[in-house]
Amino acid sequence: MLKQRVITGLILAVSFLVALFALPTYGFIALITAVLAYAAWEWSHLAGLTSRAGRGLYLFAVIAIAAALGVYLGFEQDILLTEKPRFLLLIACIWWAIAVLWVQSFPSSAILWGRRWLCLLMGVFVLLPMWLAFAGLMSLAEGPQLVLAVVLLVALADIGGYFVGRAIGRTKLAPKVSPGKTWEGLLGGQLAIVLVVGTTASFLDLDAARAGLWLGLAMVTGLASVLGDLLESMVKRHRGVKDSGTILPGHGGVLDRIDGLTAALPVFSLILSLLYSRL
Repeated sequence: MLKQRVITGLILAVSFLVALFALPTYGFIALITAVLAYAAWEWSHLAGLTSRAGRGLYLFAVIAIAAALGVYLGFEQDILLTEKPRFLLLIACIWWAIAVLWVQSFPSSAILWGRRWLCLLMGVFVLLPMWLAFAGLMSLAEGPQLVLAVVLLVALADIGGYFVGRAIGRTKLAPKVSPGKTWEGLLGGQLAIVLVVGTTASFLDLDAARAGLWLGLAMVTGLASVLGDLLESMVKRHRGVKDSGTILPGHGGVLDRIDGLTAALPVFSLILSLLYSRL
């Protein structure tokens, strides 16, 4: 299982890097749209839809909303720095703030979101802001580098949390949602981010103010990624399944690989948009 997981992980990493830096911007956004579609397919199952027709309808509804957003916002250089996407990302971040309360109070909170149609609606708020953030970041000149930075931050939070949690983790973070996560692991992920971002800032010779802003942005993004992970775990636990799917050998489903990004990307993109001129 470990060998299979490592092989799949390497294939995914190489494929992602090639797509990010080799494809034209619209090509990469098209690829992300395909990922969004499959993630919506998996979410429909987590929400309780069992028929292929129903799941397909939900998939197309999510893609249709994404297309409508694209038409509404337009796509031009630096679109992320304008008011329309900022407002939508702000709504997304408010939603994630509410999600914190739902995760904390699970399973009692399921009365608020556990019904099928409510869970399907929640999937829209989970998936579409991630797609919007991807597209917005790619509109910037440094788009590929920024997207890669978010992915690496999520990976740092995950890896640091895993190893520190296994070594010294004692205090459960959300035992009714994800028993394996601990407060010590959360701090370990933050420490990994501080070390890597601090070292990078020093290497790039950033002044103290800019380094501090980047470090703060990185830490908040790392914390958001943990929330994204916990939210998907909450929905899976409510549904009674271990993974969102089986398409990725050793890793489960697409949602299992992008759960941290669903929260991290909107948070990162909104803060970046607001602070862009100072970073």
